[in-house]
Amino acid sequence: MSLVLAVYGKGGIGKSTTSANISAALALKGAKVLQIGCDPKHDSTFPITGKLQKTVIEALEEVDFHHEELTPEDIVETGFAGIDGLEAGGPPAGSGCGGYVVGESVTLLQEMGLYDKYDVILFDVLGDVVCGGFSAPLNYADYSIIIATNDFDSIFAANRLCMAIQQKSVRYKVQLMGIVANRVDYNTGGGTNMLDQFAEQVGTRLLAKVPYHELIRRSRFAGKTLFAMDQNEAGLADCLAPYSEIAEQILSKTPLASVPKPIGDREIFDIVGGWQ
Repeated sequence: MSLVLAVYGKGGIGKSTTSANISAALALKGAKVLQIGCDPKHDSTFPITGKLQKTVIEALEEVDFHHEELTPEDIVETGFAGIDGLEAGGPPAGSGCGGYVVGESVTLLQEMGLYDKYDVILFDVLGDVVCGGFSAPLNYADYSIIIATNDFDSIFAANRLCMAIQQKSVRYKVQLMGIVANRVDYNTGGGTNMLDQFAEQVGTRLLAKVPYHELIRRSRFAGKTLFAMDQNEAGLADCLAPYSEIAEQILSKTPLASVPKPIGDREIFDIVGGWQ
């Protein structure tokens, strides 16, 4: 039985880069991993496979939506460290629902007998959209992870995601494993004070702190995970450590997790205002 994760966060926060590096860390620790991109840009798996692969929706369109005509090779690409990547794709702009796309992807994997063949399945989900459609991966997930930075917009989105997780937990098994603090700029004295306070108030924790580093940006544009970069790069060890730390927590027998207790909008302003 696969352990299923759903990674969320504000749009542009670095979810896909974080997801790919978590997948790489998991694979290098011996886990068989499938990463599912849930974004019409279909770039989630780019650092793993080095290319923009065909989406499930594109593959289905080619066979007039006859599932039985597709094979695993039509929708799954294998990349770094044996990680499998799948891009769900999305409906045309202004029409359709992302939840349908996620559902079709899961159905295909189940029909192909692949869904339970992995140790970890990681859903990398589009932006901070928490409508019913884009919250669909929470229906399948054991745990959710939120990616955030130490600012108001990111924390506001994280709180909305906590609301979605809390609501889904009534009917499904999903819990929040924690928050990954991304782009922590130690060089300018930046920290995670607001994220620390927010995490405490909603009843979760910071899983790790990923530094703000040019190497992370360069690795993504190179179509690589950090683990595939030149291991002599300056600062690489500091960049790799948080992802390995997250992977260790995911693979532990009893990962710490909880159902979050979201706070009110005014309470978020109090957190931000208190650190001005």
